[in-house]
Amino acid sequence: MPGRGVVAWVAALLSCLDAASCLAHGRCQTTGTRVDCSGIRLERVPAGFPRHTETLDLSYNRITAVGDSDLSGLPRLRVLKLNYNNISRLGEAAFASNPLLEELDLFNNSLRCMPGPVLAPLRRLVRLDLSNNLYPSARLDAAFGRLSHLRDLSIGGDLIHALQLGDFSPLNITPLDRFALKTGSSLREYEAGTLSKLRARSVWTDIAVDHNPGLLPSILRDLFATPLTSLRFRKLFEFTYYTGGEDLFTSLRQSGITNLTFFRGKFNEHLLSFILENLQGSAVRKLTLEAIDFARSPNASSNLPDINRLQLDSLTLREISNPDVLRFNQRFTWFNLVRSLVINLVNFNYVPCGAWREMKVMRTIDISKNRLEEGFIYNRRCQYAGTMQNLEEFLIGTNLISSLRAIALLTAEWPRLRTIDLSHNLVGSCESPVSWGQPIARLVLHHNALTDASFACLPHTVSYLDLSHSGLERLEPRWFTLASNLSTLLLSGNRIKFIPSGWAVPSLRTLQIDGNSFGAIGPGSFRSMPRLVALGAGNNPYHCTCDLHRFVSESRASGLLLRDWPADYICYHPAELVDTRVADYSPGRLQCDVGLALAVSVAVTAVVAVGATVLCWRYDLPWYLRATWQVVRSRYRAAEEDQTGPRAYHAFVSYSWADADWVRDELLKRLEGCEPPYRVCIHERDFTPGRWIIDNIIDNMEGSRKVLFVLSRSFVDSEWCNYELYFAHQRALGRSLRDAVLLLMEPICPRSLPSRFCRLRRLLDSKTYLEWPAEPSRQPFFWAQLKNLLGKADAVAPEAPLPVPLPPPSHPDPLPPPSLPSPSPLDPPSPAPLSPTSLPSPSPLDPPSPAPLSPLSVPSPSPLDPPSPAPLSPPSLPS
Repeated sequence: MPGRGVVAWVAALLSCLDAASCLAHGRCQTTGTRVDCSGIRLERVPAGFPRHTETLDLSYNRITAVGDSDLSGLPRLRVLKLNYNNISRLGEAAFASNPLLEELDLFNNSLRCMPGPVLAPLRRLVRLDLSNNLYPSARLDAAFGRLSHLRDLSIGGDLIHALQLGDFSPLNITPLDRFALKTGSSLREYEAGTLSKLRARSVWTDIAVDHNPGLLPSILRDLFATPLTSLRFRKLFEFTYYTGGEDLFTSLRQSGITNLTFFRGKFNEHLLSFILENLQGSAVRKLTLEAIDFARSPNASSNLPDINRLQLDSLTLREISNPDVLRFNQRFTWFNLVRSLVINLVNFNYVPCGAWREMKVMRTIDISKNRLEEGFIYNRRCQYAGTMQNLEEFLIGTNLISSLRAIALLTAEWPRLRTIDLSHNLVGSCESPVSWGQPIARLVLHHNALTDASFACLPHTVSYLDLSHSGLERLEPRWFTLASNLSTLLLSGNRIKFIPSGWAVPSLRTLQIDGNSFGAIGPGSFRSMPRLVALGAGNNPYHCTCDLHRFVSESRASGLLLRDWPADYICYHPAELVDTRVADYSPGRLQCDVGLALAVSVAVTAVVAVGATVLCWRYDLPWYLRATWQVVRSRYRAAEEDQTGPRAYHAFVSYSWADADWVRDELLKRLEGCEPPYRVCIHERDFTPGRWIIDNIIDNMEGSRKVLFVLSRSFVDSEWCNYELYFAHQRALGRSLRDAVLLLMEPICPRSLPSRFCRLRRLLDSKTYLEWPAEPSRQPFFWAQLKNLLGKADAVAPEAPLPVPLPPPSHPDPLPPPSLPSPSPLDPPSPAPLSPTSLPSPSPLDPPSPAPLSPLSVPSPSPLDPPSPAPLSPPSLPS
């Protein structure tokens, strides 16, 4: 089976050599109206292209011919690239179906004759490249004269040995923007006047005159007779250096060209001297020497003419391996009337002192892409005063300069200097502030090694500052406050971790701070930049927060232009928003609106407070708090008075006014009439006059060994009795429940007790109580049980006051009772009603009840009850 797969692959590859199968197998890339089939080793033009194709690239293949029908299905074709193939034949109707074709490139093929009639249908052709083919003659067919839209024509090849009159006559009426002619080093014959009828503004020649230098003056005279303004020579001397004594460029003085370029080729000081000497006084204003191979002659003479009248707007020396070209005649005088000097990739690393003095009228110097160091460009022994008086732009990027101080000292006497480009250098920190001698307006420092200390060396006068890709981690806000003219600031590609608080740049209009490391940005980040109109802050690890959302919303609403929005603004935090576009981050209004969130919080708090107030009122929480406060205050006063000792009473009796007769006639009579008598405390007789009622209740309960509750329906209805029940409940929190004795005068349902005293209600289930028997025969047993519960009568303080007889009560309750809360629905459920004759049956979930009390015994304390604290004597408070 693997063998079958190989066979299928080979079959597909072979079929791709034919027609549309290349498209089917994806070897051609189709993008809109462009089809790219370059470099896929095609041997013929494939078929099946989309009919709407406008650009077809078939370059760098092995195509040998273009047939009549190969391009017939492309009526909208405008650009056809067939360069770098092996095409030797074009069908007569090869382009008949492509009348809209504007650009045809047949460079570097194998055509053996000029394809005149084939091009006749291409009336809209603008650019045609037929150069570097194998035709032996450059004579053009009359069809070229009918290409009225043609503006760019390249012809020629290495097999052309002669240029004769009439070769280019069809172009006499065609105004070309550029005409390129190639013969290489094979040209042996040139007939005068061959190029004199051209109407091209720019001519590019690839004609080497190594073997016959005498052809050049004739060619130049014909070219200078045309409306030519720009001339470019490629490899004028391809293999040898010119050593002849004839001046080949004498016609330059009378030419009307303004732009002259020499590209590649071999130069020595003699050839360069001829060219420059004839340019003095000519119309040429732009001279370019690019990629030339310069070398001094072995017998170089020092008697070369002094070039001091070369008036040029621009002189460019680029990609010259030998820096000796700068002083080919041992002097720099040929720079003295040059306004703009560009020296790139010449590898010079030293500027002599005399060179600065020769550049008197220069306005721009570009010495980028060399090997200059500050120690070789600035020499303390040189006198820079009076030099470079007109210089405005100083471009020294891509060198080895590490000090801004050296550049400031070098340029201190250059009064018109406004622009300095130090990009791609080694500029780092600055140890001390630097004073600049002129108001520098534009400073370019991208791709250096800056720190926040570098700001001390920057001029405060700049309006344009580029610090991109320089490793900056922090900014210096104090410097920006002094840069009052700064309108454009570029900080892209640094490592800035945060935007300084209160960063003020009053005149800034454009800020690029993209590609840094800060993630927090908010409405106040650029508030101190009132004139800011354009901001580029993409490609940062943004924390998508409300501040960022608010900043984006306010910026877009105010008209601030966010460059690269929204594609380059991506969330990196929090985790759930990673890779989310900031434009898609939309938090809720409550999440981001602080005022709204505060209003909602206040409203909710108010509702909760009102609800809590209602609940407190409904379930009498204030009453609980007041009562608890009275207990705590009473105990605190008792502790301050530190009155300790034996109990004053055997029992404190809590009863209602309805049971007062029974208490006086039965209870007191039985208990205080025995021998020894029990000391009993009742409110209508034993409360201290002038003291607070609550203090009397609490102190007398604390001073009593037992608390007797005479329970009846009237007791439940009495507010003061319920009040005493509450304090008994508080008393039970610190003592054993055995101190409470319950006397039932009639059957009472435990549910009728106030629900807030749930512990005493449970007491009825867990503790034996005494019932008052209606039958006289059973009453002695009742009194015996009660005395047994009270204990011995002599266990109280002997100094307690003796009881005095009581008059009958004149009203039910002598004092107005406090208001008590109603039962809470949150209290635990009360036990079932008690039978008057029997104890309630314990629930299986209730704690086990103690054994009933016999008349002759007192119940033992429960091991689960907490130990009883020392009794507190009632404090004496002023009335």
